[in-house]
Amino acid sequence: MRYYSVAPGVNLNVRSGPGTAYPVVRTLSQGAKVPIYCQTPGTTVSGPYGTSNIWDNIGNGEYVADSYVYTGADGYVTSRCS
Repeated sequence: MRYYSVAPGVNLNVRSGPGTAYPVVRTLSQGAKVPIYCQTPGTTVSGPYGTSNIWDNIGNGEYVADSYVYTGADGYVTSRCS
């Protein structure tokens, strides 16, 4: 499993679904690295790595905005969530 870095200096909210309307379930501390199990479209978010509607699934019921995770790509880097 590959791990990806969260943007430097950011405490990133982890949400229960792929969008800003979902409740925050926890917050990742600065310098965190996350696995990406699958990706799915959701709320469009602007972050340090651009503006995107891609959300990364980092655990069971845990999603983060892809624009805050350094994947090295502007699009999907893994399969879409089913």
